[in-house]
Amino acid sequence: MEGNANEDLIIPFLQQSNGETVKEAMKVAGFQIAEFLEQDIAVCRLKIKGMSCTSCSESIESSLLIVEGVKKAVVGLALEEAKINYDPNITNTNQIIEAVVDAGFEADLIGPEIDANKVHIKLEEECRLIIGYDPNFTGPRSIMSFISANYQASLYIPERKRDTERNHEIKVYRNLFFWSCFFSIPVFIFSMVLPMIPPYGNWLSYKIHNMLTIGMVLRWILCTPVQFFIGRRFYVGSYHALRRKSANMDVLVALGTNAAYFYSIYTIIKALFSDKFEGQDFFETSTMLISFILLGKYLESTAKGKTSAALAKLTDLAPDTAWLLTMNNEGNILSETEINTRLIERNDVLKIFPGSKFPVDGIVINGQGYVNESMITGEAIPVVKNPGDRVIGGTVNENGCLLIMATHVGSETALSQIVQIVEAAQLARAPVQKLADQISKFFVPAVVLVAVVTWMGWFIPGVAGIYPKSWIPKAMDEFELALQFGISVLVVACPCALGLATPTAVMVATGKGASQGVLIKGGNALEKTHKVNTVVFDKTGTLTIGKPEVVSAVLFSRISMEEFCNTAIAVEANSEHPIAKAVVKHAKNRLQNHKSQTTNSAVVKDFEVHPGAGVGCKVGSKTVLVGNKKLMRSFNVSLSSEVETYFSDNENLARTCVLLAIDGKVVGAVAVTDPVKPEAARVVSFLRSMSIRSIMVTGDNWSTATAIAKEVGIENVFAETDPLGKADRIKDLQAKGMVVAMVGDGINDSPALVAADVGMAIGAGTDVAIEAADIVLIKSNLEDVITAIDLSKRTISRIRLNYVWALGYNVLGVPVAAGILFPFIGIRLPPWLAGACMAASSVSVVCSSLLLQTYKKPFASTR
Repeated sequence: MEGNANEDLIIPFLQQSNGETVKEAMKVAGFQIAEFLEQDIAVCRLKIKGMSCTSCSESIESSLLIVEGVKKAVVGLALEEAKINYDPNITNTNQIIEAVVDAGFEADLIGPEIDANKVHIKLEEECRLIIGYDPNFTGPRSIMSFISANYQASLYIPERKRDTERNHEIKVYRNLFFWSCFFSIPVFIFSMVLPMIPPYGNWLSYKIHNMLTIGMVLRWILCTPVQFFIGRRFYVGSYHALRRKSANMDVLVALGTNAAYFYSIYTIIKALFSDKFEGQDFFETSTMLISFILLGKYLESTAKGKTSAALAKLTDLAPDTAWLLTMNNEGNILSETEINTRLIERNDVLKIFPGSKFPVDGIVINGQGYVNESMITGEAIPVVKNPGDRVIGGTVNENGCLLIMATHVGSETALSQIVQIVEAAQLARAPVQKLADQISKFFVPAVVLVAVVTWMGWFIPGVAGIYPKSWIPKAMDEFELALQFGISVLVVACPCALGLATPTAVMVATGKGASQGVLIKGGNALEKTHKVNTVVFDKTGTLTIGKPEVVSAVLFSRISMEEFCNTAIAVEANSEHPIAKAVVKHAKNRLQNHKSQTTNSAVVKDFEVHPGAGVGCKVGSKTVLVGNKKLMRSFNVSLSSEVETYFSDNENLARTCVLLAIDGKVVGAVAVTDPVKPEAARVVSFLRSMSIRSIMVTGDNWSTATAIAKEVGIENVFAETDPLGKADRIKDLQAKGMVVAMVGDGINDSPALVAADVGMAIGAGTDVAIEAADIVLIKSNLEDVITAIDLSKRTISRIRLNYVWALGYNVLGVPVAAGILFPFIGIRLPPWLAGACMAASSVSVVCSSLLLQTYKKPFASTR
């Protein structure tokens, strides 16, 4: 679209119109439209409050999916967020939020922790603007300058909602717990302590009227605020759960506390109107139960906040300010200005002092120094940076003053991409979570049924005299004893622990992995990775360093070396393959050494890539092929014995030979070597010790592939394989029952990464490789393959341990609460103690997941 006077007028209209209206408006404005693509899917994220267990998240998902236009909805219990894909032509965020509210939960629209190419501006202390922009055309500083010319404007830094809301939640539960204790501790003292130490508690037995005592009235007065005001959230949660025909933990707590409270009210009424009634109230059961549950919620919220600590640390890596340089055409510095990092634009020149952090990704244009990248890659050893080297935002310049040019800003930076991947991973649901989802569907109704059966099982035999009266504690009758057992069953059962078992472990593991340079895209990737028994490695850039160098060049005809080099440059300059770049570099250096000119006057036409073989094109009137034997044979180019000998000699030295043919005849060749990574053999050996098989697949020739494989200890090799062939080899292995992980770094690895059970893009790879991968290994170190597999195994083991604890707790806790041990050893679980056990179970599961924070790489002990 060329510049147009109507452009300024049409832009505001475009932002408020649907697809067809936009299309017509653009035609009216004079623009030619070759093809119009309408964006049918939008994505929004919601912060959801009030979820307590898996049934809550399932109810929200069901409510969202009912909304017309919603395509997909994922709700994360531990993260307390939802991600919704919807059609903006059918519905909007207000209707989506309304659906969540109708389901009984609070919802707020949120954005990512690092706003994607948006600038927040405050106008004259009142109005706040959020302006999105395309960094290819403008930037936040330019927008600020334009607005400041007409208004009093300043940069506004929004609060991080996730941290703010988490801290608010912790504060709310803490305050509720303290207020609950303010009332429940006196109730506990009046009912359980003072009556046991006469004469200090005798005054509590003073009768006001008939059998109504001062102690009963005081306990009722102190219990009521706890039951109906402090414990209001349980009533609200129960109401909404029952309204949507489901049940959750709130229902169990409300049933248990109401049973204790209203039975106690019954005893007060009977005591008021009877001069012979002797009954015991259970006000302390209600208050202590609510207090312990609130304590558990407070501790659980605090612990859940720590599960996302790694993500919070990542978002804090970028510095607040940076030094912007203004330079003239000669490269002289005209001025230095300290600016907010949110105002940095692409191509800005920034000055990084020793000890300072890099604010954005960029390229060093002046200076030399060592950079600590451990916070991004997990690599502790500082990396030397020279002009032309790339730097990552958030890393630290340890020494030397560097000038960098910003290349990636806003959502494009590596740090922003990492945060977005981790956020998505923490929201994704692992398949192992299905166990908790299935159990949650019948858990609460089953517990209520067991509680009723427990009450009947103690009350009816007691009335019938089946068990001795000595079993009934003093001041209780059969009904009250049975009621205590029934309430204990209601409140001891804990669906929360089951719901938190998987998401909390996934949150900690993905955050820990990110801090170690391993980005795991959610629970599904974690679960698949722990099953891997076969790892398929690409060769170039994966097992090898990925920076090929030409070590020899030879001519097989009367063509001059100058013509050979110029032809190679003309053809290979159009290819992005590492070997092609190595050939171009060598050819240019050779021409410079011979003081020859690089001539690019020949026009390259019909350039065609032959995956796994090479390239072909027309250079002027000549047909040129550059590639391996496979390419030559496919075009019926004959290979002389001299060419075959050169090929075999170099292949035996693990070198790759590239042939250049002109008009059907091989005129020359180069031998390229790509050194094997120093840790490759060690990684293959370590995988073998884990009973994991290693295989190499490459488009290179068999001789070179076999030599490389022998050097690193790999026995199984697939060579001369194109990208689709790599994917086919993966499928063949899967057909034999193997769980396959593919490790690659380039575009030609993408089909195999997708075909594998687990795709690992190493060295941050290309954008396509990253998109296709389940796991992104930021560094080019193969040891991170071990880290990814080992971390996934540890995480799945921790999830299983969490399930064993959560299920085991309920399997053991419910029978004990029902009184199964009481006839034999006299042990009874009072309701308030049962509530404390329930709260402790959720906290223990979260703390169990937090132990993954102590994870260390398996190679750390061998270095």
